[in-house]
Amino acid sequence: MSKFDAKDILIVDDDPDILAAFELAFRHEGANVRTAVDGVSALVSIRERAPDLMVLDMMLPRSSGLFVLEKLQQDGHTFSIIMVTANQGKRHRDFALALGARAYLFKPVSLPRLLELAAGMLVPPPLKS
Repeated sequence: MSKFDAKDILIVDDDPDILAAFELAFRHEGANVRTAVDGVSALVSIRERAPDLMVLDMMLPRSSGLFVLEKLQQDGHTFSIIMVTANQGKRHRDFALALGARAYLFKPVSLPRLLELAAGMLVPPPLKS
């Protein structure tokens, strides 16, 4: 059994090379992967079916990743989100985390690190005794 069996991952990035690399890495680990290339398409995909986890680029056409986070926060979505970006600004990082991103990774993203982080977010918390 792979660590992402039966998990639905949405990857949102407008760079076709990054999108393909992330998609291949998650599929190789057993995930069901959907992709979007802009913020509007991401929101439409989420409305159709919320993912278990989303990998979201910050700088997107037709609605930034930060706008997507704001909309998801307004709508009360609770799935895990990993923001990826080439933007090194601390203010953007803090804002993304305040809007509900659970992690913030700088590009270029290490695929092993991304998969490890995502797998950790999908593990249910231990039961309290």
